[in-house]
Amino acid sequence: MTARFAALGLIVADLDRAAAFYAHLGIEFPQPVDPEGHGHAEAAGPGGLRIMLDTATNIAADDKNWTPPSGGHALGMAFECDSPADVDATYEQLLAVGGSPYRDPWDAFWGQRYAQVTDPDGHVVDLFAPLS
Repeated sequence: MTARFAALGLIVADLDRAAAFYAHLGIEFPQPVDPEGHGHAEAAGPGGLRIMLDTATNIAADDKNWTPPSGGHALGMAFECDSPADVDATYEQLLAVGGSPYRDPWDAFWGQRYAQVTDPDGHVVDLFAPLS
């Protein structure tokens, strides 16, 4: 048997809000997001990777030992942009739709334009593009 990475799950407070935020990064969730009210939604990501959203209520109901993480982010997601200017524009767009600045855009020493935004649920989202 071979295990294959197939899905990435995020725990969120509000499925509709999270789906709307990630739509600005090209992740399109079905509408309505959770028609049966299960507290779960999935979208197709690049290369067949599934992106899953679950409410904290849903996770806690299934796992009685679960507690929300604290003291920093435990997951990193990075999105490649078309150009350094696109990093800046995407950063501003995400702030306008409910994101919070984590680290303003900068030219990183490793040769990329980089920025970090916190989504409405506290997950840090990285944006990058090659400088040249």
